[in-house]
Amino acid sequence: MAFHTYILRCRDGTYYVGHTDDLERRIAEHQSGVLPGYTSRRLPVIFLWAQDFQTRDEAFAAERKLKGWSRAKKEAMMAGDWLLVSQLARSATPQGASTSSA
Repeated sequence: MAFHTYILRCRDGTYYVGHTDDLERRIAEHQSGVLPGYTSRRLPVIFLWAQDFQTRDEAFAAERKLKGWSRAKKEAMMAGDWLLVSQLARSATPQGASTSSA
């Protein structure tokens, strides 16, 4: 069984990071608004990115890691710009980290 970490863009431009064992079902749930919470109040949502993992623990760890990244670092990662990701990691300050889904 595969597990996935994913990023959605909400109507208000914020990013939502989550993990699941059924990516298609979970995206559909977010898009339909059946999952209460952050995304249901910010519909529509657009799927942007996902990565597969072998275990739920790995997918959850990736989710937690990404939630701590700045918006710029998430965008660089999704664009595959690893040089910029590295530069942003070196220049990051505790105040620059995102603790929300934005």
